[in-house]
Amino acid sequence: MAKTLFEKIWSAHVIRDLGDGRAIIHIDRHVLQEGTSPQAFDGLRKMGLKVRNVDQTYAVIDHSVSSQPGRTDASFEPSRYRMSKMRDNCGEAGIELFDIHDPRQGITHVVAPELGITLPGTTLVCADSHTATNGGIGGWAWGIGTTEVRHVLANQALIQRKPMTMRVIFTGELASGVYAKDLILYLIGQNGIAAGTGHVVEYAGPAIERLPVEARLTICNMSIEFGARAGLIGVDQATIDYVLDRPFSPSDATREQAIAHWRTLRSDPGAIFDREIHVDCDRIRPQVTWGTTPQDVTGVDGCVPVPADMADDDTRRTLERALAYIDLKPGQPIEGVPIDIAFIGSCTNARLSDLEEAAKVLKGRHVADGIRAMIVPGSTGVKRAAEARGLDRIFIDAGFEWRESSCSMCVATNGDVVAPGQRCISTSNRNFEGRQGPNSRTHLASPAMVAAAAVTGWITDVRRLLP
Repeated sequence: MAKTLFEKIWSAHVIRDLGDGRAIIHIDRHVLQEGTSPQAFDGLRKMGLKVRNVDQTYAVIDHSVSSQPGRTDASFEPSRYRMSKMRDNCGEAGIELFDIHDPRQGITHVVAPELGITLPGTTLVCADSHTATNGGIGGWAWGIGTTEVRHVLANQALIQRKPMTMRVIFTGELASGVYAKDLILYLIGQNGIAAGTGHVVEYAGPAIERLPVEARLTICNMSIEFGARAGLIGVDQATIDYVLDRPFSPSDATREQAIAHWRTLRSDPGAIFDREIHVDCDRIRPQVTWGTTPQDVTGVDGCVPVPADMADDDTRRTLERALAYIDLKPGQPIEGVPIDIAFIGSCTNARLSDLEEAAKVLKGRHVADGIRAMIVPGSTGVKRAAEARGLDRIFIDAGFEWRESSCSMCVATNGDVVAPGQRCISTSNRNFEGRQGPNSRTHLASPAMVAAAAVTGWITDVRRLLP
């Protein structure tokens, strides 16, 4: 019987079928972060338990650490306790920690693929919703809660209800100025933030197959904003080339066996999904959000919707609230909206390829007067690689702040905050009310679009600035 990629991974990891749609699932990789792990370790101690598989568990400090150059524990005082607890807990348990001065430090969902912790066909969990990012490597990755963190530490397993499957098939060609971020924002805008609820989403089709692996990670990252808990992409030669020779990828002794297995990790011809959606990439222009959810999005040449045009009262009121918060007028063109801050960072769009696309726009240009612009690499490894290519000089010469790796302004729990009433165009994944700071206003876009806005001072069609 033909199987989907997800069904193959599910069946390979079932320890016990519980007979009611649930199963005990083996967890191959567990990544901890400092915000949600202290309570889990405290729970283990109270129960007299130890970490079951230390060699399958990794830890990163990313959410609360400052992005300031030369940062220390004291750079953002509220985070000092969390970082100290993370070190104590990992030291006691013998878990490998990528601390703030470790060359492997970075945002969880950037370093896991970068270091080869994420591998095709693996199950990976972390107490962060955007763990789905790792599905771009061809595994099943999802976010868990603090209680589940304790369970995985103790048992290396979780009880899971088998989700439904969805396939989104992207066809057509990506035009100049259109990137992976635009594809996923367009999908969410056309179908809504609840369309993926109850599903694991497989992204497929010729347009996906042409994307480099880092772009696939961006697509899977925002599966959460589509309503799904996980998204994944089938393994091909590009995947295999990406994961080989990374620090935690298979050694020479097991490499050929691993590669042979990885090549099977695609949905079989004729595999049946519970739902399918088709997206024509020829229709997609550079995207930017106008409201307070990722489904509030339009092409950069579009306009803000008019609530009065909506027949449904609830929809009309929701739009009115969003426009009041974001301070835009009904029917207003989105291009030309002035910004205060341009932020390039987060687990969505802070990899080397993202910075390279931003640099193409910024080279020979300068940030507009009065605009604060900052780039926060997704990992220390990304930062070093960008500096080796001279990208940091392009950013600094253009007037951008060149920072240390951190979740930074995406989550605003580390000192990097958008002030009340300020408007930020951001490469992150969420534009909720208060996401980047109390009463902050956020517009989501690709790195190239953020760079374009930074140099003009307003939301700008990046195609005007590309060669």
